[in-house]
Amino acid sequence: MKIISALLITFLSLSTLNVMAQESQKTAPAAPEMEFVMQLKVTLGEAYSAGPTQHGDRTIIPITGGTFEGPLLKGTILSGGADYQLGNKALNRTELEAIYCIKTDDGVVIHVRNRGIIGSGQDAEGRPSFYFRCAPQFETDSNSKYAWLNNSLFLCAPDFGAGFQGIVLNVWRVK
Repeated sequence: MKIISALLITFLSLSTLNVMAQESQKTAPAAPEMEFVMQLKVTLGEAYSAGPTQHGDRTIIPITGGTFEGPLLKGTILSGGADYQLGNKALNRTELEAIYCIKTDDGVVIHVRNRGIIGSGQDAEGRPSFYFRCAPQFETDSNSKYAWLNNSLFLCAPDFGAGFQGIVLNVWRVK
């Protein structure tokens, strides 16, 4: 009788765990929240090529200036940076790494390293698709009021409808 009771308890426990596991698989975890940080309007110089390298087609696009503005910061984009792109035509894919500095209206310099992917092709249903997302990292004075930029993850996406001669990037902080 004790064996039957133990088996029954074990069976009920396993059944309960199985139901709980199935329920947890049905519910996806909540996505992280995002908050808008800034919009960058970046002016660009004439692109030039280093040609087909051992890693792919290398293109360099000089960053010549621009502006940025958001709820907590505003300023100018300093000239002297560049967007270093590595293209793979066979895969319709470009990796980018833009390195430049921005300067707030109150004089704080912020270093930006923005890595991303541009890709085109077809989605699962065979329709044309385009993907362009980046993950900027910010580095600034740890004693400034912008030090919070040092300790967060960010995502950005282009805004092609802005009617600006250059590139417009919207940036969000992952909360």
